[in-house]
Amino acid sequence: MKKDFLDISDHSGEELLSLLNFSLDLKKEWQSGGNKPILKGKVLAMVFQKPSLRTRVSFDMAMRHLGGDALYLSPSEIGLGKRESIADVARVLSGYVEGIMARVFEHAHILELAKWASIPVINGLSNFNHPCQALADALTIYEHFGEIKGLNVCYVGDGNNVAVSLMQICAKLGSNFIIATPEGYDMPQVSVNAAKIFAATSGSKLTFLRDPHDAVKNVDVIYTDTWTSMGQEEEAKKRETIFPPYQVNNKLVSEANEHVIIMHCLPAHRNHEITDDVADGLHSMLFPQAHNRMHAQKAILARLLGGA
Repeated sequence: MKKDFLDISDHSGEELLSLLNFSLDLKKEWQSGGNKPILKGKVLAMVFQKPSLRTRVSFDMAMRHLGGDALYLSPSEIGLGKRESIADVARVLSGYVEGIMARVFEHAHILELAKWASIPVINGLSNFNHPCQALADALTIYEHFGEIKGLNVCYVGDGNNVAVSLMQICAKLGSNFIIATPEGYDMPQVSVNAAKIFAATSGSKLTFLRDPHDAVKNVDVIYTDTWTSMGQEEEAKKRETIFPPYQVNNKLVSEANEHVIIMHCLPAHRNHEITDDVADGLHSMLFPQAHNRMHAQKAILARLLGGA
C-alpha cells in the first residue's frame, strides 16, 4: 500500500477489497471484546480547516481502539497555509507524530502536505474528494449485501466530492454506478474519464442521467448528500430552487428495488435532500454507514501506521 491515503484512484481494486475485508475483521474483533493495541505508542495529528462531527470522533476513537492516540488541531491553531506554510507544517509534524489526517478546503493542500511529510498523510476530506467516506460506504454495502461487485449504486443530487469518491470506488470494485444530477452540477470530467478506465478493468458500468426517477430503477443503493456543501453557502438560495426534484423521498424509493438501502454521508438537511420518513425508515442505513467510518479508518490507520 502507498505511504498515504489521498484518493481512491491511487489504489487497485484488490487493495481496496483487502481494506474492506480487514475493516470487517477489525469490526468483528472490536465487537468481540476489543481490538489488539497494534498502534500502541502511535499518535495521529488531526488537522482541521473544516468543522466535523464524524471525521473527528471516528478517527479519534479508531486510534484509541487500536491503542494509539489522536491530537486535534483546530483551524485557529495552525492556519494551514496562512499562519505557517503547508510545507513547514508537514515537516514539523513529521518530527512529532506518526501520521497526519487533514480535513481541508483545497485538495492542493492535502497533496502538498503529503509531498513534504515524511509520515503518512490521510485525506479526511477536500473539495475534490472524500476517500475515507467512500471506503466506509463500500464497507456498508459489502457488509449488508455480502458482496459489492455487480450491485447497482445510484447517487442522486450534486456531483460533489462525495460523489466523485463513490464513483471511483464503484468503478474499482465492479459495482455499477448511476448518477442523476441537474445540468451544471455534474462531476468533474477528469474524474469521469478516469472512472471509465477503472470500470473497463473491473466490468463496472457507469451511467450519467438527469432524471432521478430513471436513475433509481432496479438499483440496490440510493445515495444522496446535501445540496449545498461547506464553502458554497452563497449559492444556497439558487441551489434550493434547482434541487427539489432530486429529493430522496418515499415516492423515489418506491421506484427502486424492494431491498434498496438508503445512504447519506451526513450531516443531512432533513426534508431538503432527504425526507425524515426515508432517513428514519426501514431502508435507511444512515447510522450504520456513519459508524462504519470508524471501522474503515481503523483499517487505513493500521495499514499506514502499523504496517498491518
